Amino acid sequence: MSETITETAQYLTFKLEDEVYATDIVQVREVLEYSRVTKVPRTPDYMRGVINLRGRVVPVLDLKLRFGMSRTEQTVNTCVIIVEVNVDGDSMVIGALADSVQEVVEIDSSVIEPPPRIGTRLNTDFIRGMGKRDEQFVIILDIDKVFSSENLDAVKATVGEPGKGAE
Repeated sequence: MSETITETAQYLTFKLEDEVYATDIVQVREVLEYSRVTKVPRTPDYMRGVINLRGRVVPVLDLKLRFGMSRTEQTVNTCVIIVEVNVDGDSMVIGALADSVQEVVEIDSSVIEPPPRIGTRLNTDFIRGMGKRDEQFVIILDIDKVFSSENLDAVKATVGEPGKGAE
């Protein structure tokens, strides 16, 4: 008799437009209210600027623009999800703008389907899978691939080399 082992992971869910997205809670440092972001010249549109996080320069990227949606507008629910990503072996702290943060949920790996191959307006390389929660799909992101090295070259130049600067 064989036992089926299912893994349950915790994800932070958040909304971009009408869709619910999730990222592994392990990579989330904190969630901040959206406040003033200092724009940095000559950076991609999706890089909204930088914030000072306890003396550290942290780039803030607009996930909606990154995904080809409309620019995130500031509302009472807009927030910055501070995540730690791995880019070419370097750890980097980045702020990701979201329309709103929902909750931390547990999703069993047995209910996570592979990303769709057709019918989505997203490049599915950075979708880890499609989870289901309360009869609603949750798009589970691979946050390291969302912020891949080719997308972060301008960001790295803005904040300097990883690991350097004020802590």
